[in-house]
Amino acid sequence: MDKNLFFPPVKKLLVTTAVLATLGASNTTIAAEEETGAEAERILVTGSRIRQAQAEGANPVRVLDREYLDQSGLKTVGDILARLPAAGSALNTRFNSSGNFGFPPDGGGVGAGAAQVSLRHMKAKRTLVLVDGIRWVNGSSASGVSNSVDLNTIPISMIERIEILEDGASSIYGSDAIAGVVNVITRKDFDGMEFNAYGGMFDEGDGETGQFDLAFGASGDKHRVFFSLSHYEQDPVDSIERELSALPKPNTGLTRGSSGTPQGRFLFLGQDNDGDGDPDVNNLTINDGVTGIPTYDPNNPGGATDDFHTFTNNDRYNYAEYNLYVTPSQRTSIFGQADYQLTDNVNFYTKALFNNRKSTNRAAPEPMFLGPEAGTGGLADTVSIHETNPYNPFGMTLDENNLIFIGRRPIEGGPRIFKQNVDTTYVGMGLNGDFIAGDSSFYWDLNYTHGKNEAKQTTYGSYNIRHIKNALGPLSDCQAIDGCVPLNIFGGQGDGSGTITQEMLDYIQPVLTDQSENVIDTISANITGDLFEMPAGFVSFAAGIESREYRGYYQPDAIIVAGDSNGVPSTPTRGSYEVDEYYAEFKVPLLADMSAAKDLSLTLAARNSDYSTFGSDTTTKFGLLWRVTDNFMLRGSLSEGFRAPSIGELYSSGSRFDAELADRCSDYVGTQYETNCAALGVPDTYQQLNSQISITTGGNPDLKPETSDSTTFGFVFSPELNVDWVNTLDIKGTYYKHELEGAIEPIDAQAQLDLCVNTLDPQFCNGISRTSGGAINGFNNRLVNIGAIDTSGYDIEISYTSPQYDWGMLNASWVNTFVNEYVEESLGQRVDLAGIERNDSGIPEWKSRLAMGWKFENLAFNWTVRHVDSLTESCSDFLDGTPDSLTNLGLCSNPNTANNSLSTNKLDASTYSDFQFSYFPELEDVDMELTVGINNAFNEAPPACYSCSLNGYDPSVYDPEGSFSYVSVKMKF
Repeated sequence: MDKNLFFPPVKKLLVTTAVLATLGASNTTIAAEEETGAEAERILVTGSRIRQAQAEGANPVRVLDREYLDQSGLKTVGDILARLPAAGSALNTRFNSSGNFGFPPDGGGVGAGAAQVSLRHMKAKRTLVLVDGIRWVNGSSASGVSNSVDLNTIPISMIERIEILEDGASSIYGSDAIAGVVNVITRKDFDGMEFNAYGGMFDEGDGETGQFDLAFGASGDKHRVFFSLSHYEQDPVDSIERELSALPKPNTGLTRGSSGTPQGRFLFLGQDNDGDGDPDVNNLTINDGVTGIPTYDPNNPGGATDDFHTFTNNDRYNYAEYNLYVTPSQRTSIFGQADYQLTDNVNFYTKALFNNRKSTNRAAPEPMFLGPEAGTGGLADTVSIHETNPYNPFGMTLDENNLIFIGRRPIEGGPRIFKQNVDTTYVGMGLNGDFIAGDSSFYWDLNYTHGKNEAKQTTYGSYNIRHIKNALGPLSDCQAIDGCVPLNIFGGQGDGSGTITQEMLDYIQPVLTDQSENVIDTISANITGDLFEMPAGFVSFAAGIESREYRGYYQPDAIIVAGDSNGVPSTPTRGSYEVDEYYAEFKVPLLADMSAAKDLSLTLAARNSDYSTFGSDTTTKFGLLWRVTDNFMLRGSLSEGFRAPSIGELYSSGSRFDAELADRCSDYVGTQYETNCAALGVPDTYQQLNSQISITTGGNPDLKPETSDSTTFGFVFSPELNVDWVNTLDIKGTYYKHELEGAIEPIDAQAQLDLCVNTLDPQFCNGISRTSGGAINGFNNRLVNIGAIDTSGYDIEISYTSPQYDWGMLNASWVNTFVNEYVEESLGQRVDLAGIERNDSGIPEWKSRLAMGWKFENLAFNWTVRHVDSLTESCSDFLDGTPDSLTNLGLCSNPNTANNSLSTNKLDASTYSDFQFSYFPELEDVDMELTVGINNAFNEAPPACYSCSLNGYDPSVYDPEGSFSYVSVKMKF
């Protein structure tokens, strides 16, 4: 029995896929797939379950080997995959939201500290992540039940290579594989011990990042063992240390700052001092430097006779100085696997992983927005300040009869700090082997895996709004409550030495703890082999069954569940479902060894999935490979796909998201919205006080699966050129198209609000409620199967290697992805988002990666150029039409000067250069590699983004500001 049936040589696989040694790009010479004098070894390649002799098949698969991972200069899988031209916007550690803005509507939570991958811009939930061909457990960050894998749970030290299928594959792998598949292949054939150490930082001297890996393995006649230990640590970068992120919105001063200030903002109805018969609106803030209880003059509020002045944009608060530009993270991972050949035909394997992540997000001190126009939709809207409160300077009760809004930033309590502690455990075991029946060999495997991701998030700096209400209410009521201390929110000097004492904080400031968990159990069995021979070759097949169970829950702190938290409210989520699947795949050779058909073969696949939540579904796929000559190949596929709704999407019982929205009814008099806003009952005096509007989000148990149709067509051309400067030259092209129906999404809140104001149609206006003053205080935006997503584009790749010269060898790889369209359809509207920045994500029409390398003896140099095309954002905001609007500040262009009209901003294209130099000293019994590198060497700054939530740029598309230098040493004994 040939041992290689169980231990396929990795080197041979890498040769057949011809990964460029220094670049990691696919560079396959078609003719090299045939082996002289022997049958080519049969291997498994992502996208097919059939073992076959050719790696370059009907599916476009990209392979990233160990050298590619090392040469990226990055130490997280998510960051590496994000730089692929085919990758879209996805969560990474440069996002600093951890519940301070709320929870996305998919029930998956904010994913603080996590990293994800989104192929073809279709969101991470539509990209399937596998490890050794088996599903990995979805992530968890103690804020929901995620529908996507956290790539930070997969340490680089355990990875042999990453195979990326850029095509739909539901018929092969089931749900989630609509946009593509990422298959992480772990290290198995490893003898000896390897040590890696890495350290780097930004040119500003911050963001220090370090990692060390220890790996060792051994193999014998019947066994293989591999073990790795790794620790990764990334230090924070403060937003105040970067130009774009030092202010709430770049280049706008404090105009986009918060009205929740340390000095407070107080809007209420006072005396009728102007004699018009109506109470005057006081819009006041406390003067700096005032100590004790401020004085208030009801006859001249905000004048020279009291301690207040009229609130202006100059009084707004710069919350950005507390934010994080890069969030800190620590990860420790232990991974091990072993296999043992029980008999000549049966092999047993087992593997296990434990990964711990500790990460932190930080935000400005949590504001108190109080009163009827606060718009929180919760208890804060009912808070009043009683005249008996000993610190009340107004001499009267502020309640629903006269209070409009209070904003107070209690910096005395410190910033909000969200600390995540996330544990991932994974256990897998199984049997695999082969047998011979007739003239054919058949390969089989039986697998069981269990994955669990559990997270706890501890929040410091939040507040109990019920206790705040008690402490601002009647003094006698507060005194009757155990522990209640009257609260003084009237003033604060901006340095933490304000009016809120530690005794007050002890009553109103709790420590909150949220928890969540995701679990997956999988049992699968597969078989593949040849069925019978046809004139052009053998008909091959693969078939299998798979049973999975998903369980998950999210449990917020009891104070949050009770509705007593001043922060973003949410409620518990819990659910589970099961799926049983079976599939079959066939490869049928049609022609072979003919003048215009070296190989013509058809692949067919079908998979039936039976879900406990919605029933069964069957998907199919057809592929055609036409190898015209040894050097030219055409390939294409048609496939059906689906994605089942996740636990969070089905069972999330409700939470809040504070979206940045522009209310067109703000200051609507004299605009095109005047008639409709009046019809909605909005007073003509209404002005939007805050750009953040609270949206109620949640799951929907009546959701149906998303369905899709995908098409790919492409070629691979490896010309034989009779020139002495070309060793290999490969040219690849792939056209793709995905058509998704029944997309599980919320209605875009801004689009719904605009359609409501423009049309007054109840289908848009239902669920949006307003206070008597006009402010939106209710916005229901739960998940539905709505509309469609149609996207298409193409990839072009050119790879080159030179002959070996006396001075070394050159190689280059140029990979490009072009997006023709990315159309979202909802509410009867079709919007093409190609080239658009929206909702902290962008879809560049062109992304490119040009990698060039030189190797000479024990030296290597690599230069990688990455290009991101320009984007356009809508930057109309709630200050449009005022002297401080983005348009009037010269930051956005507005073709229509009418008040509240749409303005736009162009995010310029960005080009990044990464350099790396490696030296391989010649040492006895030690393979050593010393590397220095710099990413974003020319310090290309990201373009300013005015619609982005934090830090003034989109971290899912662009590199952060600053070059990043690193050094590493690798030794193998």
